[in-house]
Amino acid sequence: QVQLVESGGGLVQAGGSLRLSCAASESISNINNMTWYRQAPGKERELVASTIVTGFTIYADSVKGRFTISRDNSKNMMYLQMNRLKPEDTAVYYCASDRPGIPGSIGTILGSWGQGTQVTVSS
Repeated sequence: QVQLVESGGGLVQAGGSLRLSCAASESISNINNMTWYRQAPGKERELVASTIVTGFTIYADSVKGRFTISRDNSKNMMYLQMNRLKPEDTAVYYCASDRPGIPGSIGTILGSWGQGTQVTVSS
């Protein structure tokens, strides 16, 4: 199973920016779906943005125009550039992925999750 490690979280003032990184333990060129999720205290985990190996991306309405997801298959990395941060973006951010070669396995026992990185936006 692919190991995923997030980094880049921290404390930032409202209106600021952060860039999250997700490092994979092996090649991601055969991983169809890589996704950022987040979970705020007392709330359910929600999808933030997904990137498909074809280049297709999707975003939650709450982050459209502010966040940009990207992946670098040559470095086995996924990123989330977060601009114009708001206090409501405060959450633990997780990266997740399909198992290589098995599209649709994200979020199942076959997929992978990172340990999460805390993002706190102060008002």
